[in-house]
Amino acid sequence: MGRSWSFACFLVIAALSVTAPAARAASPFDSVQIKTHRVAGNIYMLEGSGGNIGVSVGEDGILMIDDQFAPLSNKIKAALARLGPGKPKFLLNTHWHPDHTSGNPVFGKDTPIISHKNVRKRLEEGVRRRNTYNKPLPKEGLPVITFDESLSIHFNGEEIRAIHFPTGHTDGDTIVFFPKSKVVHMGDHMFSGLFPFIDLVTGGDVEGYTKNVKAVLDRIPPETKVIPGHGPLSGVKELKVFYGMLVETTDFIRGKIRAGKGLDAIKAEGLPARWKGWAWQFVSEEKWIATVYMSLQRKK
Repeated sequence: MGRSWSFACFLVIAALSVTAPAARAASPFDSVQIKTHRVAGNIYMLEGSGGNIGVSVGEDGILMIDDQFAPLSNKIKAALARLGPGKPKFLLNTHWHPDHTSGNPVFGKDTPIISHKNVRKRLEEGVRRRNTYNKPLPKEGLPVITFDESLSIHFNGEEIRAIHFPTGHTDGDTIVFFPKSKVVHMGDHMFSGLFPFIDLVTGGDVEGYTKNVKAVLDRIPPETKVIPGHGPLSGVKELKVFYGMLVETTDFIRGKIRAGKGLDAIKAEGLPARWKGWAWQFVSEEKWIATVYMSLQRKK
C-alpha cells in the first residue's frame, strides 16, 4: 500500500484515457482490499490505497481519521460495518492531501468533518501546482469544525487529542493522540520505512517536519502503538528509526551544501548505503535529496 499511494489518481486518469468510451474504465481501485488491523483496545487501522485510516469503535459509536480515495468509500464503509454499527459520528482529517480526504464528500453527507483551519482552506479553495490542480471539494466534503492549535474529543471512554504541528508535512497537519489506549495516528508525519513526501508547495518544511517527529517521540510512552500515514502498523522503535533517517540524511545533505556542492552533484553522489532501501515509487532517493536540498536552500 505505502509504496504506490499517490500514483492511484494518475492510474485512474490513464485508464480512462485509453479505454473505449462504451465500456466502464478499469480502475486500479477495483482490486484494492481494505485490511483491518487491531492496534490496541478499541482502536483499529484500515489499510487500503492512500493514507492509513484510524478508527475508534465503542459505546459512543465510530470515529474515523482520514478516508482515502472516494472510489474506495463503499469498501471502507463495509470494513467499518464489521467493526461496529452505524455511520461514523466524526471524521477527522490529518491534512488536506487527496489520498486522505477524497472520500470527504461521501462521508461528509452524514458525518461532521473536523480539521485544522488550513485544511479547510486548502480543500475549499483548491491547490494549484506547476502541472496539476486539485479542485475544491464540494460543500459536503469540507470540514465543519476547525481549530487553530488543538482540540479534544471525548469519545468511547477517552479524551482523543488532535494537535496541530505546524510547518511539517504541510501547513495544516494534525497528529491524533489516544493517551488511554497508548496509540498515536501520525498522519503523514510518518512514512514507516520510507522516505517521506514533504509538500513544500503548501507549507511543508524538512527541518520543521523533523522537529515535529521529535516532539511526538518526547511526548509518548515507549509502549505506544503508532499508526503511520503510510506503511505498516508501527511502534516507537520504528518511529525512532524514521527520525534517525530524517536527521542523518538532512545533516548529510546540509554538509554537502556547505562544501559548495549543487543539487545535481549531490544526487549523483547519492545518500549513504544504509538508506538506499527507503526509496519507493513516489519518493525516490533523488526526489528525497531534492526535497531536503530545496527546503534547506529556501531558508537562506
